[in-house]
Amino acid sequence: MKFDAQTMVGTVLRSADPSGVRLTRFLVVAALLLSAAQAPAQSMYKYRGENGEWIYTDRKPDDGSPSEILALPQGAQVPEVRVTHRVVDRQIRFTAHNEYHAPVELVIELQRLINAEAPGDDGLLAAVVPARGRLEVLRLNAIDDSAPPDVELRIAWLHGDPDAVHSPTQPYRAPFAAAREFRITQAYPVNVTHTSADSLHAVDIAMPIGTDVYAARAGTVFDVSSTNFRGGLDTSRLGARANVVRILHEDGTYAVYAHLNWNSIRVRPGDTVRRGEYIADSGNTGFSTGPHLHFAVLRNSGLNLESVPVEFAGLNDARVQPQTGAELAAY
Repeated sequence: MKFDAQTMVGTVLRSADPSGVRLTRFLVVAALLLSAAQAPAQSMYKYRGENGEWIYTDRKPDDGSPSEILALPQGAQVPEVRVTHRVVDRQIRFTAHNEYHAPVELVIELQRLINAEAPGDDGLLAAVVPARGRLEVLRLNAIDDSAPPDVELRIAWLHGDPDAVHSPTQPYRAPFAAAREFRITQAYPVNVTHTSADSLHAVDIAMPIGTDVYAARAGTVFDVSSTNFRGGLDTSRLGARANVVRILHEDGTYAVYAHLNWNSIRVRPGDTVRRGEYIADSGNTGFSTGPHLHFAVLRNSGLNLESVPVEFAGLNDARVQPQTGAELAAY
C-alpha cells in the first residue's frame, strides 16, 4: 500500500485599487493521493444464484439473469487541509486550516512573486498545523499599487508531526481477539509487496473475512474509509481502494489497519479508542492477494511516510517480533 503526500498547486491573483491591495481570486487544484480518500460512487448487483442463494457482486450476472442494482453509500465527507487568505491593510495573510483529528505537516513553496515582497528565505515555508486547528503560515506585503500582485504557490501536506518519535510504553497487542492465532504472511525482512518505506515494516496477517479486528494500541481515530467492497489483483477494476482505519498514538505515530470488510467499521474520526477495543472486521478490499489484515505503524519523516518496527505482546510479558510464516497469538 502506498500513502503519499497530498499536493495542492495554485495561483493567487490579486489586484490593486486606490484603497490598497484587494484579493480577488484564489485558485487551487488538489491531487488526492491518499488511499483513504473518499471513493467514487459504487454499484452492487444483487441476484439469485443457481441454488437460490443471494449473490452480491460488482459484476452483472454472466447469463443475463434479472438483478437488482444497489447504490452503495459514499461515506462521510473527507476532512480537508486548506489555505485561506485575507487582506489586512496592504498585507496578504495566509492561514492553514486542518480538519483532521491529527496534526499535519504543511510545506509552502513560493514559485513566483510579482509585486510582492519575498519573505527572505529560500522560498520554502514549513509548519505543523495542529489537529482540528488553524495556523497563520505566511504574510506577504505588496510592494506598490502600480500593478496587481501575482503569487504562485505550491502546497504539500501530510499527516503527522515530523518531530514525532516512536516510543510505545508496551508491546502492541495482536489486533484480534484474545486466545486466537493467525498466520503472518509477510513481515520484515520479507518484502514481496512491502517494498516502499511506508510498508517495509508492515505486517500482513491472514484471517478470514469478517474476523473481529481490535486496536493494537490506544489512540484517536482520525481517518476512516469504510464503503469499498471490491478487492483483488486487477488494478483496472479497483477504482475503489482498501477500507482503512488510521489511529493516532500519543507519541505522534499512527497505526494503519487496512483491507477491512465493507461497511464494518465501528469507529469514526474523533473517537478515542482503548487498546484491545473492537474497531472493524477484516476483509479483502483494495489491491489484495487474499483476505488479510495489513497492519503498520507509521511516522512522518518530513513529507514522507515511513513504517517503524513493532513488537507484539506475547505470553508472560514476552515480546514477539513478527516473522513471516509464524503464528501470532493475541494475549
